[in-house]
Amino acid sequence: MSAPFIAGTALDDYEIVGVLGQGGMSTVYRARDRRDGTDVVLKVPYDHLLGDPAVFERFQRELKIGRTLAHPHIQKSLATGTYRDQPYMVMEYVDGVLLRDVLRERMALPIAEAIGITVQLCSALAYCHAQGIYHRDLKPENILITPDGQAKLMDFGIALMEGARRVTWRGFSAIMGTPDYMAPEQIKGKRGDAATDIYAVGVMLYEMLAGEVPYRGDNPLAIMSQHVNAPPPRLRARNHDVSEVLDRVIAKAMHRDPVARYGSAEAFAHDLTHLEGVDLSTLPALDEAQPSARTKQWSEVLRLVILILVVIALLLLIGVLAQSLHH
Repeated sequence: MSAPFIAGTALDDYEIVGVLGQGGMSTVYRARDRRDGTDVVLKVPYDHLLGDPAVFERFQRELKIGRTLAHPHIQKSLATGTYRDQPYMVMEYVDGVLLRDVLRERMALPIAEAIGITVQLCSALAYCHAQGIYHRDLKPENILITPDGQAKLMDFGIALMEGARRVTWRGFSAIMGTPDYMAPEQIKGKRGDAATDIYAVGVMLYEMLAGEVPYRGDNPLAIMSQHVNAPPPRLRARNHDVSEVLDRVIAKAMHRDPVARYGSAEAFAHDLTHLEGVDLSTLPALDEAQPSARTKQWSEVLRLVILILVVIALLLLIGVLAQSLHH
């Protein structure tokens, strides 16, 4: 979808510099505040979608969330405006790179760096959760890393506010989120809460240390099935520098049962920063011989192939017997 505004276009006090990205509902621009010359970010929903009441309500909810949040590890919302009947959101411009781009370049990160980023995200999430706000779409594409290593959480486009009614739109999938980071209960259609966010952060920490997400598949449905049915493959098998306790701490954050996960983002961050004092009895046991999700997939395929061969053999045998009886 082409961007509706080109460089040099003025939206009230802001002049478009260029496109930063495009999503399912909006275009994000880098712009300059003509009053003081500072760079900002403008988020402008697609005008052809704003006629849908659900889209308009979701954007209004994002505006409200932006006005509510003020935390050093969350991108600041600065203002809102309307240009020719089209609403837009003004946010701080963060000099940094997406965590996704960091991972593409470096694959796995050093343990201390990965934990540091995760603890910062936990701080931001604890602040959000205390106000009844749940992000629900945590992924490396929504995390900015500044040159001095500060993490900034952004994009609350599908965030949930406690007590808000469910918003549905024909353009949304029935399940909200990104398959690689979705909690099992979210995949099953639940709205998402603090435990959902903690699961996604656990997956991101796993990816930062392993250089890949825990589950792989040929399509989103295959990946989601593994999130629901398979425990995460041992992280230590992919990164031998990871300790047993850290492996188990991450496994707790990624537990398929939300009740068995950390009860809060603070509790997760506490264990990450006090690994030497973690009570192992509070962590899930990990079977050293636990097969990977890919191994399980092949086992299931093998069982299916064997079953098909057995059925074919039986059909052939029945055919042979039928011929014998006929003669």
